[in-house]
Amino acid sequence: MKKIAIVTGANSGMGLATSIELAKKGLHVVMVCRNEARGMLALEMAKEQSQSDSFDLMLCDLGSLASIGEFAAAFLNNYEVLDVLVNNAGVVSLKREQTVDGFEVQMGINHLGHFLLTNLLLEPLKKSEQGRIVNVSSGAHKWGKIDFEDPYFAKGYNVLKGYGQSKLANILFTNELANRLSKTNVTVNSLHPGAVATSLGVNRTTGFGKTVYKILSPFFKSPAQGASTAIYLATSPEVARVTGNYFINEKIAPTSTLAKDKTLARKFWEWSEKEVEAN
Repeated sequence: MKKIAIVTGANSGMGLATSIELAKKGLHVVMVCRNEARGMLALEMAKEQSQSDSFDLMLCDLGSLASIGEFAAAFLNNYEVLDVLVNNAGVVSLKREQTVDGFEVQMGINHLGHFLLTNLLLEPLKKSEQGRIVNVSSGAHKWGKIDFEDPYFAKGYNVLKGYGQSKLANILFTNELANRLSKTNVTVNSLHPGAVATSLGVNRTTGFGKTVYKILSPFFKSPAQGASTAIYLATSPEVARVTGNYFINEKIAPTSTLAKDKTLARKFWEWSEKEVEAN
């Protein structure tokens, strides 16, 4: 039996590179994409580059709690076990935007969408011989703070503050989930992929940000290089029992003081639960 992996944001960049590499290692990969046309193109590219047909494409909009619920139900209908969940999808929004549920998009997609998705998939992960959850965070977490008074920046939006908050959220979620899963066979770790040349931050409608991306991309890691730590955490026997850690370049790395705060992680988990349940 092939191991089953889910990769979110699999239609481009690191998500696509992660999907290809997992398939090369013999896993069956469920590529989770928001847009069907882009997803189909990515699926064909993944099959070609991996020389494997072991993929499924499934649609899910991580900016919609209803869509996440529908995806989880469809997955559970088709699969009993989940071995690897790579929460890779992410957005950078230069101006304040909201998800359909009224969340600021960076917090909504980068954290709350994955928070709900992961919780809905815990049972099939527990059925795996050794389930692994991999959360793609960022060094940007170091300037992040959780503002419980104004988590969605209704009083004034700043892209860097918003992104930093969502990436800190990824690590707090990782640490509290690792604590909650400590007596199970499921591990959960987070990572910083490095500065990766992806289209994150490029507005798909207007193309805003493309010039900057073109100028800077030669200095960045390729998506495949950026995906290497996610692949390592998803497959390496070296980290089979390692949980609740933050990795850079396949090694455990230090985080900010806030990211280590266990009380904050518990409080933030409870806040996240209320947000996804209230909608």
